[in-house]
Amino acid sequence: MKGRRRYRLGRRAESAEETKRRIVEATFQLHSEQGIAETSMKDIAVRAGVSVGTVYHHFPSYTDAIVACASFTAEHAPPPTAAVFAGAASRQERIARLARAVFDFYERVPAVESVRRDQHMSRELEQFAQEEARNRRALAGEAVGATGPTALFAALLDIDVYRSMRRQGFGTAEAAERIATLITLATEPTPGAERRST
Repeated sequence: MKGRRRYRLGRRAESAEETKRRIVEATFQLHSEQGIAETSMKDIAVRAGVSVGTVYHHFPSYTDAIVACASFTAEHAPPPTAAVFAGAASRQERIARLARAVFDFYERVPAVESVRRDQHMSRELEQFAQEEARNRRALAGEAVGATGPTALFAALLDIDVYRSMRRQGFGTAEAAERIATLITLATEPTPGAERRST
C-alpha cells in the first residue's frame, strides 16, 4: 500500500513539473511573439493548455513567471560568452565570430527587444537589460583589442541595429557578416597614418 502511495505521489510531482515546464515554455514563446508587456497570465494559460488558476498556482505573480522565463532562456538559449573566441587566430576572426554569435542569439531569443522596451516593469528585467549591454560591450572590447573601436562595435551589435537590418531584408548571417566587415575596416590603420606620425 505504501509503495503504491509513493508511486502516486511521484506521478503527481512529475505531472506538476511537466505542467510548470509547459507554462514556462508558453511564456517564452509569447514573450518572443508579442512582447512582455503585451502578455497576460490568461494568454499564458491558453498557450500552455491549462487554467489561469493553474498558472497562478505555479507562479503567484506575473513577475514570478518572467523570472522563470529568464532562467529558462539562460539555460536553453544563453547569450554569447568569451568562449566564442576560442581558437580564433586573428582580430578579424574574433570580430566575425562575435557578430555572428550575437545576431544568432537575437534570432533565438526575439524577446531581448521586449526586455529592453519593457524593463520598467520589473527590477529583474532592468537587471537583464543592463547585464546584456555590459556583456556585449565587454565582448566587443575583447574582439577588437585594447586599441580597437569597442564602443562602435558594441553599438553596431545592438538589437535595434539587428532588427533594422532584418527589416531591410538582410538574413541573420549576412547582417552579421556586414557588421563584421565594417568593424574590421574600422580597425585597420588609415593609409599613411604611420608616415604622418613619424
